[in-house]
Amino acid sequence: MDFEALANEHKDAVYRQLIRACGNREDAEDVLIEALLKAYRNLGQLRDSSAFRSWLAQIGRRVCWHLKQREALLPIMQLSAMEAEGTELESRDAAPDLQTARLEMKQLLRQAVESLSQAERAVYELRDLEEVSGEEAAARLGLSLPAMKSRLYRARDKVRKFLDESLTSHPHREAAEQ
Repeated sequence: MDFEALANEHKDAVYRQLIRACGNREDAEDVLIEALLKAYRNLGQLRDSSAFRSWLAQIGRRVCWHLKQREALLPIMQLSAMEAEGTELESRDAAPDLQTARLEMKQLLRQAVESLSQAERAVYELRDLEEVSGEEAAARLGLSLPAMKSRLYRARDKVRKFLDESLTSHPHREAAEQ
């Protein structure tokens, strides 16, 4: 089995899954690297190379779970040390402006997807939101793989343009630039 070829083929899809599992891109990147190392060390345990993506994703989810466990225990360990010093822990909540920005981005993405034609939206939702394989998405929609890829390309392009246009004409951004 060619580990490098398998890793290159599947790492992006697994990374997208890990963003949701870990909650942020930075942790997902770290988890993906650790998962790839573990997969490389244990490649002999993989019997079928077609199962590599799900195997790597499962390793990544376990690594992410361990990371979250460590992070959950960290405040407890810090608290006892900080109580001895008479200090307090900082809030782990995101700043209100960051929370607002995230909500606005989610709303913009939702609007971008809703602006797609029904055919493009169906492909986009299956491939990029539900992370269904290309072959499965094409089969579900009754399309050839090239036709599905073409619709997906157009849908991604329209979403990207919608977001670019919305963000460059966004009133909060214009006020911040002045």
